[in-house]
Amino acid sequence: MQLKIMPKKKRLPAGRVALILFLCQMISALEVPLDLVQPPTITQQSPKDYIIDPRENIVIQCEAKGKPPPSFSWTRNGTHFDIDKDPLVTMKPGSGTLTINIMSEGKAETYEGVYQCTARNERGAAISNNIVVRPSRSPLWTKEKLEPITLRNGQSLVLPCRPPLGLPPPIIFWMDNSFQRLPQSERVSQGLNGDLYFSNVLPEDTREDYICYARFNHTQTIQQKQPISVKVISVDELNDTIAANLSDTEFYSAKPNRERPPTFLTPEGNTSNKEELRGNVLSLECIAEGLPTPVIYWIKEDGTLPTNRTFYRNFKKTLQIIQVSEADSGNYQCIAKNALGAIHHTISVTVKAAPYWILAPQNLVLSPGEDGSLICRANGNPKPRISWLSNGVPIEIAPDDPSRKIDGDTIIFSNVQERSSAVYQCNASNEYGYLLANAFVNVLAEPPRILTSANTLYQVIANRPALLDCAFFGSPLPTIEWFKGAKGSALRDDIYVLHENGTLEIPVAQKDSTGTYTCVARNKLGMAKNEVHLEIKDPTRIIKQPEYAVVQRGSTVSFECKVKHDHTLTLTITWLKDNGELPSDGRFTVDKDHLEVADVRDSDGGAYTCVANTTLDMVSASAVLSVVAPTPTPAPIYDVPNPPFDLELTDQLDKSVQLSWTPGDDNNSPITKFIIEYEDAMHEAGLWRHQTEVSGMQTTAQLKLSPYVNYSFRVMAVNSLGRSLPSEPSEQYLTKAAEPDTNPTAVEGLGSEPDNLVITWKPLNGFESNGPGLQYKVSWLQKDGDDEWASVVVANVSKYIVSGTPTFVPYLIKVQALNDVGFAPEPAVVMGHSGEDLPMVAPGNVRVNVVNSTLAEVHWDPVPLKSIRGHLQGYRIYYWKAQEGSLKRNRRHIEKKILTFQGNKTHGMLPGLEPFSHYALNVRVVNGKGEGPASPDRVFNTPEGVPSAPSSLKIINPTLDSLTLEWDPPSRPNGILTEYTLKYQPINSTHELGPLVDLKIPANKTRWTLKNLNFSTRYKFYFYAQTAAGSGSQITEEAVTTVDEAMASRQVDIATQGWFIGLMCAVALLILILLIVCFIRRNKGGKYPVKEKEDAHADPEIQPMKEDDGTFGEYRSLESDAEDHKPLKKGSRTPSDRTVKKEDSDDSLVDYGEGVNGQFNEDGSFIGQYSGKKEKEPAEGNESSEAPSPVNAMNSFV
Repeated sequence: MQLKIMPKKKRLPAGRVALILFLCQMISALEVPLDLVQPPTITQQSPKDYIIDPRENIVIQCEAKGKPPPSFSWTRNGTHFDIDKDPLVTMKPGSGTLTINIMSEGKAETYEGVYQCTARNERGAAISNNIVVRPSRSPLWTKEKLEPITLRNGQSLVLPCRPPLGLPPPIIFWMDNSFQRLPQSERVSQGLNGDLYFSNVLPEDTREDYICYARFNHTQTIQQKQPISVKVISVDELNDTIAANLSDTEFYSAKPNRERPPTFLTPEGNTSNKEELRGNVLSLECIAEGLPTPVIYWIKEDGTLPTNRTFYRNFKKTLQIIQVSEADSGNYQCIAKNALGAIHHTISVTVKAAPYWILAPQNLVLSPGEDGSLICRANGNPKPRISWLSNGVPIEIAPDDPSRKIDGDTIIFSNVQERSSAVYQCNASNEYGYLLANAFVNVLAEPPRILTSANTLYQVIANRPALLDCAFFGSPLPTIEWFKGAKGSALRDDIYVLHENGTLEIPVAQKDSTGTYTCVARNKLGMAKNEVHLEIKDPTRIIKQPEYAVVQRGSTVSFECKVKHDHTLTLTITWLKDNGELPSDGRFTVDKDHLEVADVRDSDGGAYTCVANTTLDMVSASAVLSVVAPTPTPAPIYDVPNPPFDLELTDQLDKSVQLSWTPGDDNNSPITKFIIEYEDAMHEAGLWRHQTEVSGMQTTAQLKLSPYVNYSFRVMAVNSLGRSLPSEPSEQYLTKAAEPDTNPTAVEGLGSEPDNLVITWKPLNGFESNGPGLQYKVSWLQKDGDDEWASVVVANVSKYIVSGTPTFVPYLIKVQALNDVGFAPEPAVVMGHSGEDLPMVAPGNVRVNVVNSTLAEVHWDPVPLKSIRGHLQGYRIYYWKAQEGSLKRNRRHIEKKILTFQGNKTHGMLPGLEPFSHYALNVRVVNGKGEGPASPDRVFNTPEGVPSAPSSLKIINPTLDSLTLEWDPPSRPNGILTEYTLKYQPINSTHELGPLVDLKIPANKTRWTLKNLNFSTRYKFYFYAQTAAGSGSQITEEAVTTVDEAMASRQVDIATQGWFIGLMCAVALLILILLIVCFIRRNKGGKYPVKEKEDAHADPEIQPMKEDDGTFGEYRSLESDAEDHKPLKKGSRTPSDRTVKKEDSDDSLVDYGEGVNGQFNEDGSFIGQYSGKKEKEPAEGNESSEAPSPVNAMNSFV
C-alpha cells in the first residue's frame, strides 16, 4: 500500500512538536545532488552591516556552489570592482571571498563602501546582500574641565558620561582609579545613556575618582573620561565651607535636607514616546530621585506584560522585552513610589518592523513541460514593497521568458524548458531594511535516486516514536512507498505516517515493529529502492531509588540505586551532588549501584542524584541528605518561623482556587496561623493585600477570587514570637472577566451653571472593574416631570455634564457600571439639583431694634423659597457707620462690616457698635451661587455712652502756690460732653496722701489753673470727662510746686557754716548706724522704723472712703487699670526664705536716695518737666521728691 502524505485529520501529541519541527527542517533542506547541473547558490556571505577592525586585513566573504562551479565578480558602490587593478585585493581561489591587505600598506577608510558579490554559471547568477563595509572607530574623549561637585546629604545627583561616538557604540561602565567597578543599587545606578544617577546621596558617596569608561569591543580598546570629584557634606559642614568652595565648586541648592516624594530624573515630563523594531529588544527606562529611595514598578495599560519575554534590569529601573512584536505596542507605565508619595510616567511604544518573511521563495526543480511557481511573501511595518530580479537584473529589463508570468509576489511558470533555468531574486524592502532571497528554477529530467545509505540500522526505545529516513531526488518529483518484510507487505496509513521528505514515522514503536523496511521511489523516468532495519529496545528503569536520609555529623551514609535496562545496550551509572560532580574526596565511594559517604560533614548535605544512561535513553532519581549535629542536642533556638515554600495552585475555577504550601521550620515555637496575601499584577503591581488567615494546622486554603485579576499569592507563618518573612510568590493566575459586582459610589448631582447638571461619582478601581472595557451608564430624570429616563454611556471617567436644564430643579440620578462582559446590578437612585442662580428677591420688612449703645437687633421677613433659586445658605447683613444725609454720596469710601447668619434665620444681633453713632444697614439672602439683591437701607442711631479718658493731661507753669493743667478732649466722647471732673490731693515726704479735693470744670475748657496750693509740695491729679450716660475713664498725673527763694538762700547760707557741716557729718554717721541696725533686724524678720511708719499711715487710696464726701471708694493699681497711676506701693514683710524681692522692698534705701528725675537748683527751684508721663512703680525709686541734700536734712528736723 502506498503512503503519500501525513494525514491532516490526526491530532499530534504535545511530545511530538519537536519531532515535527525537525522534520520541517529536513523538508526545507532537500537539495539537488552536486553531481547534477544546477544554478549557483550563495552558501556563505559577510553580514549586511560589516564593521571591520582597521588594524587587520579586510576579509569579505562570498561562497557559492553550483554545477558547473560558478565564477565570481564584485561591485562596489554600485559599479564594477576590478580587483586585478588593486594590488592589495586578492580573491580566494574557487571562491568569491576577498582579502584586502591593509596591514602592509593602505588604510581601512579607503575601502569603505557597499559591496555585492555575484556568483554565475551557465544556469544563472546568484547575488549576495549589499554588504556595507565600515571600519570601527574608538575616538578619544574631548578635553573638558570638570569642576568638583559639592552637595548636601540627601540630594539627588546625575554624573554625565557623554561618551564619544564610536562604531559600533561603546559599552559604558563606571570604575575608580583602581579599576574597580563602582557599586550600584536601587539608590545608585547607571542609565542606558551611560550617566550615573543618584536618587539621593550619602556621605559614603564622597570620592574623587568617579570615572566613566567606554569599551570599544571591535578594537579591544578602552577610553577613559576625566575623573569627577564628588563631596557630600552635612548642613553644618556646608555652612562652614560654602564661602571657601563657592567660587570653584558647582554648588547644588541649599534647601533643608528633608524627605521628599519621588520625581523622575529620566525620562522628563509625564509622557514620552519610544519606537522599536520587531525582533529587537525593547528597553524602557525610568530613574527617579527622592528620599527615601523610590522603588520602580512597571505595568502595561490595557494589557499584561509577556511572561516569558519580560525581564527587569538595573534594579527594576529598566524593563526589557525580547523578541518584541507589533502586539507589544501600547502604553507602558512606570511608577516610582516611596513613603511620601508616588508618580508615574507613560511611555507610548510603537513597534515598527523591517521586512520579515512569511514565505520565502524556495528552489524549484522541474522537468521539461512541468508547471510551477515561486512565491515571495513578506510583511513589515510599513508594508514592504516586493520586487523581482532575474540573474541579478531587474526582471523588467531581464531577457523575456515566455514560460513565466509575474503576479505581484508570485512568479508562475508553465510548460518550462531547459532554457527556463535561472536564479530569481526577491527583494522585500521598506524604510527600515530589506530582505533578499535567491531561488533558482532548475529544469532537469532525472530518474529517482535514494540518498539515504542502504541497510541503515535504527534502534528505538519501546513506546517511543521511530523515524526511518528515505531521502530522495528525481525530476519529475518521485512518489514514495514503504513496505515491511521480505514479502513486501504494504503498510497501513492508520498506523504509519509518511512525511513529504520521504521519512516514515511509527508514532508508537512496539516490539513487533522490529524488522526490515523498504523505501521505493518512482517517477516516469524510473524507480529506486532502499532497505533499512529497525530494532526496538527495552526502556531503562530505576527499580530501587535512593532514599531520603538524615544522619549525624561524622557517621556514614549509603544510597542505593538499582537499574534494569536492555541487555543489548551498554549501561553507565553516574552519581551527582546538587546537579554537579561528586567532590574529589576519598570519603565518597561508588560501587556498582551504591554510593557511600564516610565521615559525613555539614558540607555533604544536599541532593544526590543517580543518573542511568544508555546510548538511547536516560533516567534519574534523587534523594536528599540532611546532616545534623550529634547528640546531645544543643539548646533550642527560639525565633519566628521560616517562610513557607513550594506554593502550588490547584482546582483553578473562575472565582476560586486552592492554594497549598509547605511550612518552614517553626524554630521551636509552634505555628499558630498562616497569613495569605495577594498581588494584582494587572492593576496594582508590587502592592500586596491581605487575602485571608487560616489555622497553623492547615497547609491548604480555598481562596475566593474576583474576576479579571492577575493573582499571585504569598504566605507568612506566625508563631508566638512574630511573623515570618513572606514566601516566594506563587505562579500567576488570571481569572476570567465578568460583569462588575458593584456600582460607583459617592454619586452626586450639582450644577456648575444655572442651566446644567454636573453628575459626579467615585469610579471603580481596576480591581473592581471585573473585566476590560470599563464604562458607566449615567441616567437622569427630572423629578415630578413627565419625561422618561435619559441615559448615556461614558468611558472610564468620573463626571458627566447634562446641559440645558432648568435652574435649580430636583433630578433623580443613577450611575451603573458596565464592561465588555455586561452590566453591574441596578444602581441606587440619588437626588440632585441642577445649577443654582443668584437669588431674585431681597428680604423684606427689615426692622432694627437698638438694644443699647453697642448692640442692635435686626429682624426681617424670609425670602420665598422659589425666589432663592438654590440651596439657602443664610442671610447676610451689611452695616456701616454713616454721616447724616450722606448715605449715597460717600458710600464708596465707607468701610462696611458683614455678619452672616446661617440657615433660615429671620433675626440677628449686631454687636460692637459705637455709641452715639449713625448707622445704616441692608440684608441679603445667600445661596450656593452667591448673594441676592440688597434690601432697602435702614438707618438707626445708637444712644450715648460713657466717654473714653481725656487724650492727654499736662501740668505746666509750676509756681509757689499754683499749677496749670492742660488737656485734650477724649478721642471717643461717645456722646455730648457735659463737664470734666478734677480730683487732686497732696503727697507728703513720707508718701502719705492728703485730703482729696473734687472740682467740676465746664466741658468747653481745655486749660485750668489751680491756686492757693502749698509750696514745694507734690500733688496727684485724677481727671475724667462725663456725658449724660455717666463718667468715663480717668487719667492721672503728678506735679510739684516750686520752693521759696528766700528760704532756699537762707538754707544755703547755713549750709556754709562749719558747725552745720560737723552736725551733718554726725547725723550722717548716726543714720548709717541706724540703717545697719535696720538691715540686721529686717533679716531677722522684724520691721525697721520706716516700715513701721508706713504701716501706721496706710495709703488712703486703698482704704474705703465715705461716699458723702465725694472721695473714691477704691484705688486700682496699674495692673488693674492702665489709666490709673499709683504713687507708692504698699510694702510687705520679707519672705521666709530671707530674700528681698524688688517689688517687696518699696521702702528700701532706693526710695530715700536721690531720684533720677528730680534735683534742686542753687535757687531751690525744681528741675524736671512733668508732661503727663505714666507713673512708674515706686520700687524704681524715681517718684520721691526728696534728696539727701542739706535742705532736706534740715527739713527732716523741723
